[in-house]
Amino acid sequence: MIHSSKIYVAGADTLIGAAILGSLQDQGYSKAIGSALSADSAVEAFFSKNQPEYVFLAAGKSGGIGANQRYPADLMMDNLMVLCDVIRASQRHSVKKLLYVASSCCYPRECPQPMRVESLMTGPLEQTNQSYALAKLAGLELCRACRAQFGVDFITAIPANAFGPGDDFSSDDSHVIAALIRKLHEARVAKASYVELWGTGMAEREFIFAPDLGQACLFLMNKYSSAIPINIGAESQRVTIAELALLIRDVVGYPGEIRFDRIHSDGMLRKILDSKALSNLGWSPTTNFRAALAATYDYFLKEQGKEISHV
Repeated sequence: MIHSSKIYVAGADTLIGAAILGSLQDQGYSKAIGSALSADSAVEAFFSKNQPEYVFLAAGKSGGIGANQRYPADLMMDNLMVLCDVIRASQRHSVKKLLYVASSCCYPRECPQPMRVESLMTGPLEQTNQSYALAKLAGLELCRACRAQFGVDFITAIPANAFGPGDDFSSDDSHVIAALIRKLHEARVAKASYVELWGTGMAEREFIFAPDLGQACLFLMNKYSSAIPINIGAESQRVTIAELALLIRDVVGYPGEIRFDRIHSDGMLRKILDSKALSNLGWSPTTNFRAALAATYDYFLKEQGKEISHV
């Protein structure tokens, strides 16, 4: 990309899409635009009018374990339709390059850790998010198929669990960091003596701060070209859910006890990415994990203030 390139971020209303668009704007890409995108958006008309040269595909609904269990069909259909529309339009309108942001949910439940791209599609998926994961896998395969059939430069990145300012903090659909921030903040305000969390707390996850992820996506758009997907992880941000809860308790300033409800599923017991291919290219995240959690909590407090002011 050059700074005058026409760049489109599909799904700029998502956490990852907003981070990519913000990184583009920070680095002086003057013709970078983004939009919200849903399964019924007029994608073909948009491409005909704007003729983007580079496309970041970060659209599609997502959610935590609860959302995946309640809305598996919605999540699957939305992601399938959006990715098909955008990838097809990108091929038809001769986009120079497309980066599709997949999900670490694409990896089999029992694959070796840390997860390497060679393990993709080698075994059953985690059942708690299987429908969503299958849709994200379809996007990965469609990019590969388009490269093979049309010779286009469509690449796939698989990030660790993203979090940061702009996240969804709703009680029903949030991912784990946003959910913990809200729950521990509300417990502090209510002066609750303890907070009960789902699972055993022993599940291990890897996280990446959304602004770092945005920078990684720009780096890959400029530096990477292969049919092989590439992981985007942060080795310094690997923790168990119990460890994460303690970190967020400290950031929020909640003095109470944390308990775990073992009736609920942990999901995959370990979900860690092998990101050596990316680090070998010369990129690694720079934001300290606790500082990133603090920045996310600060954003949450600002949004809470807006909600209160509108009541």
